[in-house]
Formats: sequence, C-alpha cells, structure tokens
Amino acid sequence: MGSLKDELLKGIWHAFTALDLDHSGKVSKSQLKVLSHNLCTVLKVPHDPVALEEHFRDDDEGPVSNQGYMPYLNKFILEKVQDNFDKIEFNRMCWTLCVKKNLTKNPLFITEEDAFKIWVIFNFLSEDKYPLIIVPEEIEYLLKKLTEAMGVSWQQEQFENYKINFDDSKDGLSVWELIELVGNGQFSKGMDRQTVSMAINEVFNELILDVLKQSLPDKDGKKCLFLIKCFDKTFEISASDKKKKQEWIQAIHSTIHLLKLGSPPPHKEARQRRKELRKKLLAEQEELERQMKELQVANENKQQELEAVRKKLEEAASRAAEEEKKRLQTQVELQARFSTELEREKLIRQQMEEQVAQKSSELEQYLQRVRELEDMYLKLQEALEDERQARQDEETVRKLQARLLEEESAKRAELEKWHLEQQQAIQTTEAEKQELENQRVIKEQALQEALGQLQQLELERKQALEQYEGVKKKLEMAAKMTKSWKDKVAHHEGLIRLIEPGSKNPHLITNWGPAAFTQAELEEREKSWKEKKTTE
Repeated sequence: MGSLKDELLKGIWHAFTALDLDHSGKVSKSQLKVLSHNLCTVLKVPHDPVALEEHFRDDDEGPVSNQGYMPYLNKFILEKVQDNFDKIEFNRMCWTLCVKKNLTKNPLFITEEDAFKIWVIFNFLSEDKYPLIIVPEEIEYLLKKLTEAMGVSWQQEQFENYKINFDDSKDGLSVWELIELVGNGQFSKGMDRQTVSMAINEVFNELILDVLKQSLPDKDGKKCLFLIKCFDKTFEISASDKKKKQEWIQAIHSTIHLLKLGSPPPHKEARQRRKELRKKLLAEQEELERQMKELQVANENKQQELEAVRKKLEEAASRAAEEEKKRLQTQVELQARFSTELEREKLIRQQMEEQVAQKSSELEQYLQRVRELEDMYLKLQEALEDERQARQDEETVRKLQARLLEEESAKRAELEKWHLEQQQAIQTTEAEKQELENQRVIKEQALQEALGQLQQLELERKQALEQYEGVKKKLEMAAKMTKSWKDKVAHHEGLIRLIEPGSKNPHLITNWGPAAFTQAELEEREKSWKEKKTTE
C-alpha cells in the first residue's frame, strides 16, 4: 500500500501545484472540493463532503487553514484506496489539471498524447522527494529505452556532452523540462514523428502497463505459428517472422517465470536497484569526504609541528649567531691584551724565541679551530636548507597522493557503472543477445582496461606512499644532522676558554711571561694536535 500511495501522491502533487496559482502552498476550499471529488471518483473511493467541511470548518471563504490538505487526503482518500481503479484514468485526470498551465508553448516534435505518456513515465522514474525531479541517471535510462525502441544505436558521447552542459545548480529535470527535452528531437534526429510516437508508446506499455510484448494486426497467409496451451483451451499464435516469433516465446516464458516467483516486473526491480545504487554511491562519497577531511586535519597538525620545529631551529641559529658574536668580541679583547703584553715585554723577546714559536703554533691551532667552527656553521645552514626542501617534497607527495586517490575513486565509479551495464545486458531477452554480444565484448575490453588502469593507479599510489616515507626519512635525517652539527659546534666552542690563573705547580715561561697552562696540559694539547694532523 505504501508504494501505491507514493505513486498516487506524485500525480496529486502535480494537480495541487497547478491549483496553487500564487505558490503560497494553499488552495481555495472550492478547488479542493472539486479535486477531492474527482479523486474519489477515479480512485473508486466513497466521497464524504461533510468530512471535508469539518476538516476546514474554520474558514469558509478564503484559502485552506493551517491544518493542511494532506491529513484529509491520507485519512479519507488514500487510506481507502484499493487496487481496483484505472491508473490511466487517474493519471489523465491529474494531467488535465496541470497541462495547460505548465506545458511549453514552443512547437514540439511529439503530440500532446505522447507528452502525457512521458509525464506518467516521469512520475514512475522520479525521485521520492518533492519538488519532483528526475536525476541524470534515470534520464539516460529513459533515453536509451526510447532509442532502442526506435531501432537506432545509443549515442553515449552525445549524452555526455548534454550532461556537461547540465545546470550544476539543480540535481535533475522537472517533468516539463523532460517533455521539452524529448519533444525537441535532440536525441531522435532523423526519426519521423510516427516512429518517435511508437517508441514512446512501447516504453509506456513496458514501464507503466507492464506489457512485455503487444499483438500485431492479423495478416493474410499466416506463418511462424506457435501454440499456447492452457488448462481449458489452446491458443494458436502467428508472428510476422521468426524473430518476432522468438521474441513472443521469450516474453511469454519471462512472464510465466515472474508470475511463479511472485516477482514484480523487471523494470521495477531495475528502478529500485538503481535507486539503491545511487544511495550507496552517495554514502560512499560522504564517507570519502569525511576521510579526506580527517586527512586534511592530520596534515594541518603535521604542518604545525613542522612549523614549530622550524621556529626552534631558527631560534637555535639565532643563539648560535649571538654566541659567535660574543666569541669574536672575546677574540678581539684577547688580541688587544696580547698586543699590550707584547709592547710591555719587548726587552726580553730575544731571550724567548723558542717559546714565541710554540705560542705562535698554538695561535695557529686556535685560528684553525675558528675556521672549523665557521665551516660547521655553514654546514648547519645547509642542513636547515635540506630540512626545508624535505618539507616541500613531503607536501608535493601529499598532493600527488590526494590526486591518485581521486583518480582511483573516479575509476572505481566508472568500473561500477560498466559492471552494472554488463549485468543489465545479460538480463535482456534472448532475441537481443546476438546484437548485444559485440557491445558486451567492447564493454568487457573497456572493463579490463579500467581494471588495468585501476591497478596502475594503486601501484602509483603505493609508489607515492613509498616516496612519502623516503621524504619523511630524509626529513628525520636532516633533523638529526642539524642536531649533530649543533653538538659539534657546542663541543668545539667548549674548547675555547679564557686564560685563567693557574695552580702553584711549575709553569712554563713564554715571551709574554708565565704560561697559562701546566706541562701536563701542554702535553695533552700536543697529543690532540698530532692526532688531528694524522687524520688529515
């Protein structure tokens, strides 16, 4: 009953919308009385005018009250409907109320009767939400049916171009837009009006009247006979040719099979499967969008962490530059002190030439350490540059991975579409198998190519992940290298210290006076210097 009620509501919605002249959602009581009486008549439901008066008794002159028409429609009409009325008569009554107001004034290639049949087909294929629309997938299904009925091949490329120009601001077409699309002959070029009308009638009989085949007119010299044996009588049927005979036999077998199983007609099951598939694809798309948002949040968090690390590295570099500045200032002060001491000790310089030579060697080592420290700072800057480049490589890999995921999703959707078309081709009648065999082979090849492309995309995605891991490792190595250079800088800076007063042990004498280190310290420095010279 629920399905029948939904089917009836679509036609009633067209009629009610046509009566709502100012688009306020309200219709005058007098018009509702006429509409209710006509509905009861065509649906064979007893009409109760008193119930309508009671339902809207608070307003006898103007529009209906806030109680609305739907509660009355459900309680007094739709809940009483039995499946014993003429559906065509019901649809024609609703069509009569809305056609004059909405049908385009432009000349159409189809008759008004054909437009009525398309209107009924629209109600069958439209989505179960209001205002009623037919989505592009169902438009393609209907146009394919009409094209097959006209005996011409389906032009998929032409329909794809039509979808490209489709208005993105809406999800589908209204019934009047659909009538204009079929009536302007865009998808039936080269066909005469009678052929188009016969195609519309054939599709109408299949989808609405559940008629798989129709009786041809009798002809003289009957041939291609076959028998239908029933319990009480036998029918002798004559077809125009062997192909029509086989089509009739197959249609009768299909009807008997459906009746035994108690199944609805194939086109109704196909319509339900298409709706379920659209819901499934919509849910998968929403899940994919949710995952992409989570991935984006994770990437933003990672970027924030990298930005924090970069700021820390900049602060470390700033501190290192400050320390270098202090070191240079200390060096200048030491050189000034050395100059003062040299000026003061000119008189004893000749006596201490060997000590001066030794001190000069130490000064050379000191300057060598300074140059090494400068080289370390340069390498530290290079490590920071490598780390920045690694972050850029990581961002590039992330974008590549997102693109590969989008292409993989598109290929999966295309693969599902081809798979559905292949399944629909398998369920067609035996008479169409030979004609569709070539199409199935082509689609099979396209399916294999799509699978190959999908595998290639998966391989590229794996390679992108491996590249991402490589960039990540490179970033970690750059961070470790930065820390290593910082430790080395800290170690070498620790070797540079001011000359402090020594102990009371015997001191060495230089040309500047008593040395600032002991004999043991001198030996240790000499040993370290020799090891460095050996390694160099």
